[in-house]
Amino acid sequence: MFFRRALERRSIEYGLNDPTLLDFLGISPGDVNVYGKNALKEATVFACVKILAESISKLPLKIYQEDENGVIKASKHYLYRLLKLRPNPYMSASDFAKCNETQRNTYGNAYVNIETDEKGKIVAFWPIDASKVRIWIDDVGLFNSKNRIWYEVDVGTERRKLMPDEILHFKSGVTLDGIVGVPPLEYLRATVENAAAAGRFINNFYKQGLQVKGIVQYVGDLNQEAKKQFREKFEEMSSGLKNSHRIALMPIGYEFKPISLSMSDAQFLENTQLTIRQIATAFGIKMHQLNDLSRATHTNVAEQQRQFYVDTLLPILTMYEQEMTYKLFLDSEIDAGYYVKFNVDSMLRSDIKTRYEAYGIGIEKGFITPNEARALEEKPPLPGGDQLVFNGNVIPLTMAGQQYVKGGGENGQTGDDGNKGNSSAASEN
Repeated sequence: MFFRRALERRSIEYGLNDPTLLDFLGISPGDVNVYGKNALKEATVFACVKILAESISKLPLKIYQEDENGVIKASKHYLYRLLKLRPNPYMSASDFAKCNETQRNTYGNAYVNIETDEKGKIVAFWPIDASKVRIWIDDVGLFNSKNRIWYEVDVGTERRKLMPDEILHFKSGVTLDGIVGVPPLEYLRATVENAAAAGRFINNFYKQGLQVKGIVQYVGDLNQEAKKQFREKFEEMSSGLKNSHRIALMPIGYEFKPISLSMSDAQFLENTQLTIRQIATAFGIKMHQLNDLSRATHTNVAEQQRQFYVDTLLPILTMYEQEMTYKLFLDSEIDAGYYVKFNVDSMLRSDIKTRYEAYGIGIEKGFITPNEARALEEKPPLPGGDQLVFNGNVIPLTMAGQQYVKGGGENGQTGDDGNKGNSSAASEN
C-alpha cells in the first residue's frame, strides 16, 4: 500500500516561512509559537485535546443492520473486525481513534485513506498527516468531471490525488462551506498565545531564582563595553535558581533599586483563569474535567458530565458515524440497513450502580431481557433469561375501571366479588 510505504520513508519539503521548518530549526516566528501542533505545548490545549481523544477512543465502534424486524448487530460483516479491533496492522482501534481526533482538533480536519484490494474490498484504514493534505474544489466547472472535489496528498516523494470515495474526511465542529473544517486553534491563536505567554512568564520567573527586577544606578559615565560587562557579571551573580536567596555584592559607586510588580497587581491569576475557561469553552470541555473544582458540587458535576456527552461528544460521534456509513458501505448495503454506531453504553462502565439501575428499569419495563443485560456485562446467558418480563400490575388504559364491574375485565375477571382481577387503575364516579 502506498501510504504504508510512506510511513517508513518520508521526505518533507519546507518553505522559508513554514512554521514546521522554523520549529525544526528552533526558531520561533514570534514571541510565542502556537502554530499547528505547537499549540499542544500549552497545557490547557493539550488537556482539552487529550480529553476529547480519549473520550472517543474508549467508545467501541460497531456495525448494525436495521430492517422491518428491528435492529441487530452485524458482527459477521467483514468490516466489523477492522473497525472494532484493528484498522491497520500498526494501530489498535483505540490508537486509530486518538490519532484522528487529535488531528481533527489540531488542524480542523482529519483524513483517513481507505485501502482496498484488487477486487475493491476494504482491507485497511490509514490516517494521513492533515498538514500534508490540500483540498481542491472545482466550483466553477473548470474541469469536465463528475467529481468536483479531490484531495492532494504530499507524501514526500510525490503528490497523490485521491477521490472523495478513497478518503474519510472528519471535520471540526465549525465549517464555513461544509467541505473544509475550520481549525479551532486558528481562531483561538490570540487566546492560546496569551496562555503560552503566561506559562513562559512563570517558567522564567522560577528560572531567575525568584529574584526581583530593578535598576542599577551609577554616578558617572560608562561606555557600552563596560555596561555590557557589568550587566553580564551582575546577572550571573544574582539570577538563576542557584543564586536564589543568596546575597549579591555591589561594587562601590553602584546602587540597586528594585522594581517589583506582583502577580496580583498585574491581575495575572485572574487573566490566567479567564484564558483557561475560554480555551475549555471553545473545545466543549467542562472545568471539572480540568481539575478545577472551585465551583463544583456532586450534583452539578454529574449534570455537567451529562452535558459534555450531549453537547460536546454527541455531535462529534454523529459526524464520525455519518461519514463512515456513507463511505464504507455499498449502496446496496445502505439500502439493506447497514450503518456504524458508537456504543455509548461503555461510558457508564465505571459506574456500576448506574448500570445496574438502568438494567433493572429496562428489564422491569419489558424492553430488554435478563440475558441481554448479562451480555452487556460480559456474563454468560442463563436458562429462561431470554424471556421478556413485565410488571403484572399494569393494565391497558382502555380497561381502567373494568375490574369494578361484575363480569368485567379480561376473561370475565372481577376485582370486588371474590374473583381474581387486575390491580386498580382508577375508580369511576
